Amino acid sequence: MGGKYLILIGDGMADWPIAGIGNRTPLEAADKPNMDFMASHGAIGMVQVVPKEMYPGSDVSNLSILGYDPAAVYTGRSPLEAASIGIALGPDDVAVRCNIVALKHDGADSEMEDFSAGHITTAEAAELLASLQEKAADKGVRFHTGVSYRHLMVWPGGKDAVVTTPPHDIHGKKITPFLPKGDGAEALLTIMEISRELFSGHPVNRKRAEEGKLPGNSVWLWGQGKAPRIPTFQERHGLTGSVVAAVDLIKGIGIYAGLEVIRVPGATGYTDTNYKGKAEYALGELERKDFVLIHVEAPDEAGHNGNVEEKIKAIERIDREMLGPLLARVREKGDLRILLLPDHPTPVALRTHAQEPVPFVYYPAPPGLPATPGSRYTEADARNSGQFVPEGIRLIDYLLA
Repeated sequence: MGGKYLILIGDGMADWPIAGIGNRTPLEAADKPNMDFMASHGAIGMVQVVPKEMYPGSDVSNLSILGYDPAAVYTGRSPLEAASIGIALGPDDVAVRCNIVALKHDGADSEMEDFSAGHITTAEAAELLASLQEKAADKGVRFHTGVSYRHLMVWPGGKDAVVTTPPHDIHGKKITPFLPKGDGAEALLTIMEISRELFSGHPVNRKRAEEGKLPGNSVWLWGQGKAPRIPTFQERHGLTGSVVAAVDLIKGIGIYAGLEVIRVPGATGYTDTNYKGKAEYALGELERKDFVLIHVEAPDEAGHNGNVEEKIKAIERIDREMLGPLLARVREKGDLRILLLPDHPTPVALRTHAQEPVPFVYYPAPPGLPATPGSRYTEADARNSGQFVPEGIRLIDYLLA
């Protein structure tokens, strides 16, 4: 088999059985002939993507899928996002994720109403952050606008051991127990307080209120870290590669791995993303590269939103609009091996990531993994295959075998 390889990550696709859809998972309920074709003509199984003692964030899980041991190389999520938006970190700089969120109630009763501030627009967020930059000028921190509600703060000489919590984990909960703690917490809390005071009456939020939208009335700081040092994909495997993703985090992993980041018009990191365009651009990259990683955030967002229908629809669109053309390329040229998997489950019932194995499928079946004829691409069939890869970092070895 000649050398073209593709990994397609349906972020958070795996789930638990849901009563409302006949005790099936979204993968069981979805109409997905291409995934099922891969399972019955390739090799399926389960994989423990992230070491059990680590939280299954998309950062450590995607590093693992690319063959990097997260326990050895991971320094935090923010440095990866910093790379994606073109920010070079100095050795003493700490990058901090900066969500614009909607909080409700005050003081000790403050509650996380929405971690995305009603999917605030990038333009509105930029205006809020410009005001905050002015107000917090004496704090020595710098704000960088990302996309929608996801932004970045660079904290020179910052403390990367401070304990913080992802805002999407505390949806609908009181925030007090989850505020930053430990060495450096004071500085982060001060900035969060300044933002809340400043944003509450801000013109951007007055206008959002008039339009019946949630306010972006605070920043939430979390996921801090310094720049990681990792060998490139080409140094490791002798292969050239590209990454097709809308999410800054994944682009940042690609940049550190030395993969070319491909920007696709209309790729949003949300359920309305340009699925077809991502597949087309990936196929274009395979003409000149050995390897492509495609990441689709949509099923994960649907899981975080607790929306079963959206999740099923995202899986069906990945199947139809992405795997359709990719499998046509396999049949036509016979030189491509595909690995499809989620990076972690995002169960609709949980609305956040679960730390447990996920189903993978390779097509065609790679050396060392027997084919699984008659299987569908579901959690149950993957478990019943009896094939289990205990370490996510081994997935790439099977793909490239």
